[in-house]
Amino acid sequence: QVQLVESGGGLVPTGGPLRLSCAASGRALFTYSMGWFRQAPGKEREFVSGIMWSSGSTNYVDSVKGRFTIARDNAKNGVYLQMNSLKPEDTAVYYCAARRGGVSTTSTTYSNWGQGTQVTVSS
Repeated sequence: QVQLVESGGGLVPTGGPLRLSCAASGRALFTYSMGWFRQAPGKEREFVSGIMWSSGSTNYVDSVKGRFTIARDNAKNGVYLQMNSLKPEDTAVYYCAARRGGVSTTSTTYSNWGQGTQVTVSS
């Protein structure tokens, strides 16, 4: 019931920053959680980070803790993912997703998805 549009992907050197943005339309997000997932070639889609809109509570996969930050973007009715100190192993297609209720690490529990944006970190 919510439409998501992502932006911000690109090619970046190791150690560099990128900010991914996800704008939502269709309804307010107060009852939703939003998450970022990524999928590298030959790998399963994995949870990266999520935020409960109403509370601001956040989750991160261990591999990005201390490097990535998820935050609400009220002006866009969405979220951004600030990625710092990027590593080649961060290379993947990144997807924004939304679901009612709390943050979930399971991709199949999200019914609203963005189009995906490629992040490539050169070595």
